[in-house]
Amino acid sequence: MSNMSPPQSGPSMPQEPWRVREAAKRNKKIRFNALLHHVRTSFLRDCFNALKRQAAPGVDGVTWQEYEQDVENRLTGLQNRIHRGTYRAQPSRRVYIPKADGRQRPLGIAALEDKIVQQAVVILLEQIYEEEFLGFSYGFRPGRGPHAALDALTVSIERMPVKWILDADIRGFFDNVDHEWVMRFVQHRVADRRILRLIQKWLKAGVSENGQWSETKMGMPQERWSHP
Repeated sequence: MSNMSPPQSGPSMPQEPWRVREAAKRNKKIRFNALLHHVRTSFLRDCFNALKRQAAPGVDGVTWQEYEQDVENRLTGLQNRIHRGTYRAQPSRRVYIPKADGRQRPLGIAALEDKIVQQAVVILLEQIYEEEFLGFSYGFRPGRGPHAALDALTVSIERMPVKWILDADIRGFFDNVDHEWVMRFVQHRVADRRILRLIQKWLKAGVSENGQWSETKMGMPQERWSHP
């Protein structure tokens, strides 16, 4: 599973997910028990179109261009598998990118269909959690990015009597995420067992490195999301 961090501006939004946003806005404690029915072919098409066209393929070896060649039939079949419960998550392909300090950051490249379904679930979850996030939160939120955060920080420094700034990072955060706590956290607001099963599938799908599969008992592959 990727860290489910969406692009900074999502795909065109079908009407029904907005109803989830309105319900979350009216009642901050409501638990949603019917979310998966929003995942329809048209919604999946928007999610597919939002993916980066030139992204490296996952373990399936399928590129965006190859999937596009028969996209309607593929997405119809994907929708049917999701709703029948026969959709299977594939392991993420492990790659490494260099960090500024000389170390390497592990990334997980998901299979194309996993990216599509993850994007759909991310958008649905956003409708719930965006009503809870505070205005000064910028990390991995739609329509917000590091440049907007820097702009807000600059304004605060110039207009307020700031005496100190704390720069902190959680070392190896995505490598050490506790799966059980992730599920407990999500279940505070999500009661749809089908959505919860999808998340569990991604958490347990494992990673593939040099053709060797390994189980992920904790942590989750981190993947960069971006738009074309």
